[in-house]
This record gives sequence, structure tokens and C-alpha cells, in this order.
Amino acid sequence: MTTSRAMIALLAAALPLGGCVTTINTSGMSDARPAPMAEAAAPKQAKNVILFIGDGMGISTITATRIYEGQKRGETGEENRLSFEKFDNLALVKTYNTNAQVPDSAGTATAMHSGTKTRIGVLGIGPDAEKGVCKDALANPLPLLGEEVKQRGLALGIVTTTRLTHATPASVYSRSADRDWEADSNIPADQQGQGCKDIAQQLADAKFDVALGGGTSVFYGKDKERSGRRIDAGADLPSAWAAANGGTVVKTAAELAAAPMDKPVLGLFNPGHLTFMADRKADSPEPTLTDMTAQAIARLKADPDGFYLMVEGGRIDHAHHAGQAGYALEEAVEFARAVQYAVDNTDPAETLIMVTADHSHVFTISGYPKRGNDILGLVVPPAGRGEDGGDGATPVAAIDGKPYTTLGYANGPGGLNVDEDGDGEHARPMPDTGIKARQQALVPLGSETHGGEDVALFATGPGANRVRGVIEQNVIYAIIRKALGWED
Repeated sequence: MTTSRAMIALLAAALPLGGCVTTINTSGMSDARPAPMAEAAAPKQAKNVILFIGDGMGISTITATRIYEGQKRGETGEENRLSFEKFDNLALVKTYNTNAQVPDSAGTATAMHSGTKTRIGVLGIGPDAEKGVCKDALANPLPLLGEEVKQRGLALGIVTTTRLTHATPASVYSRSADRDWEADSNIPADQQGQGCKDIAQQLADAKFDVALGGGTSVFYGKDKERSGRRIDAGADLPSAWAAANGGTVVKTAAELAAAPMDKPVLGLFNPGHLTFMADRKADSPEPTLTDMTAQAIARLKADPDGFYLMVEGGRIDHAHHAGQAGYALEEAVEFARAVQYAVDNTDPAETLIMVTADHSHVFTISGYPKRGNDILGLVVPPAGRGEDGGDGATPVAAIDGKPYTTLGYANGPGGLNVDEDGDGEHARPMPDTGIKARQQALVPLGSETHGGEDVALFATGPGANRVRGVIEQNVIYAIIRKALGWED
């Protein structure tokens, strides 16, 4: 009897180890599921969280970037590991939007920053709101992580290589019925005057400590700078923000480096998106993604209460849409460099660093190229490989007699050798190689599309052990809040 009671007591004491972990499902409701034994010991709370989002950085992009980065150092490349591939915690993330099998950046980024999946093309509003309808947006607001960060007294940073009003960075601070409402002139006439603010205005009204990226054109009226996009001809939103917050507006890397460290800073380094890494000149006045990440961390970590920082490598996505894999890989290499900087310059005991993508692309790695084959080159098979074997130097030919590249796209502008009107040779073009080449595509489209497969989530630091298995994208929001100790 004594033994039985002791056993029961022991089992009762052990019950919390097999309790439940609460996550957030696709509608924002709680899901309870059995927790593995590893959850028994509560992880140390994070003081800081950095979320890196490689826009469009699907699994195939990570693989190709790994090889490309290694080959830039003179290695074969396959054995290389990117900075974030060294993290111990990994999950697969389901990216669909509530009304779209293949998502866009607005719906996916909203999931990560609000905890709720929503429609394609909207920011910070729930799935019941129809896209492009102002009154629906006002009636269906979602919580924004950026707002809560400031309300709880932490520092907030946003870094991107796109316009600061573009979908992914905008998801941190804005709610919009349409991701394209970046300037007031972008809001359709029948939706104006109903209480919806354009995204640039929302950033100017938001509380943040660091916001660095592009997009000068949407912040000024046509009488200012190089704009002409705003209805208010004399609009100067950056100056209004600076006056209201005691902040500094900078437009070059040198100005950013010289800006006061104890004041908020808004950096606008290009009228549109920042220049592709492959097109940058050595004397470019624009900071790189790593430069901006370094500045953001240096400024944010001065806050004793901690910080949240979102860093987006946004032009990976743009290069893929153009069907130019070399450009995308250069952007991804810089993205990995920024991650490494964050790892090296934060305390691993108090900083959760997560790296993910908002969605993938229809980007492929194909053929049977030999080990160490130029990842941006033609498929050259290993020497003596059965019937298809060659001399290890000659590209293999397809059935049309032409060679083909290892990297390609399922659709996009590299589909046919024709002009925009569809006139020309309806046949597979000869493949180009090198960093500026446009890879071939199967289906001819003006712009390559996103892919719908899962993306990866890598994590290290306090709370990183929650990154495991296959999860819904909006669970990332819950992981961040739990790591910071913000339990509902």
C-alpha cells in the first residue's frame, strides 16, 4: 500500500511534465497539444528578440545560397553552412493565407506580427475584412507586435532593403485594407475620407526607435524631394515625425553613422527599394543590410528593458520575381552576413534570434551536375556517369540540343524568347549564365510567382526550443511573446 501511494505521488508530481503547450491556430484561437518531455524545464526568458525574414527565401534558395557562398570562397560549396544553418532549433512553417493556397508577403508577415492568419494582400486586419474596403479594415483590426513592444516599454527596430512601407516591414506597425496603399494617392477615390490612413502616414505616426530602409518617394509631396506621389503637395512626413519624437532623419550611411545614438532615427536611403547588392558601386551612399543591422542593434540594446528588431532581406524576393537567381543569391549571402553580425554582437543568454522566410518561390535546382559545379552555370555531369556520362567538362544537352542551367524557374520572364506582346521565337532560348543572367522558366509570365511549399524557421537563444516540428506561420507570434514572458 505504501509503495502504491508513493508511486501515485510520484506520477502526480510528474504530470506537469506532460502538460499542454498552447499555440495559436489559423484563426487566432488556442490549440492545446501534448508537450514533449523537453518542455519540462521552462526556458530562460529572453530580453531581446530579433526576427530575420528573408523575403522569398525558400528551401531551394537556402540550398543554392549555401553553395554559392562557398563557391565565392573557392570551395565546392555543397559542404558549406550559412550562418543561421548552425542554429540548433528548426521547424517547417506552413505559409498559406486564409483565402490563398500560395501566399503573398502581406498576409504572411501579418500572421507573424499579429498571431492570426489573414487574407492575401492585406496588413494587420482580420480575414473577415474584404481587401480594398476601408470600413472593413477599420472594423477588423488585429493586434500588432510593434505596438505591444512599445506599450510594454521595449525598444523597437525595423530594418529592410525594401521601402519601409512595403508589406513585410509595414506588418510591424500598420493596418491597411490593401498593401498597395503606401501613399495617400494610392488609396482609391471611393475609399478616401473614410478614416483609413496610408501606410507612410501610419509609420510617421508610429512609435519606434529605429526604422531603416528605402521609400523616400512616398513620404513627401510633389513639391519636396523626388516624389510627386502624395496628394498633399507640401507633405514632409519625416520632418513631422522627427519633430514629434525628437528624432533624426538620415539619408546616407554616413549620416546614419553620425546620428545621435540616444535619439530615435528614421533612415530613408533610396526613393524606392535599396540597390541590389550585385549592382552596388564601391562608393555607394546606401548602407548594406549588415550595416543597418549593426546600427540598429547598437542603438536598441541601450534600452535596459530590451528590444524587438525585425530585419528583412527583401530584395531576395524581387530578384526571384525577375527570374534572376544570381541577384537573389547575392542578396541572400548579405542576409546571412547580417544574421552572423547579430549572433556575434548580442548576448546569446538573453537574445532570441529567429530566421525564416515569409514564403518561397518556384525556384528549382535540377539536372545532375557534378560536385562543385558552378551553381550559376550550365549542368555539367560527373565524368563517366553511365549512359549520360561525359568528360566532366562539357555541359549536357537537352533533347532540343541545347544545354540548360542548374537553376531555373517553373514560371517567369525567362519562359520564351519573345517580347511583351508574345511576338518572336516560341522556343526555349539559349541559356545565359553568371550573376546577371535570367534563368529559363517553364511557363512564360511577366513576373515569376511565389511558391506554396513550407519554409524553414531557424532559432537560437532563450525560447528557441519551441521551434520544432511543422507549425502554422502565426505560431511565430506566439513563440516571440512566450520568449519575452508575455503569457496570455
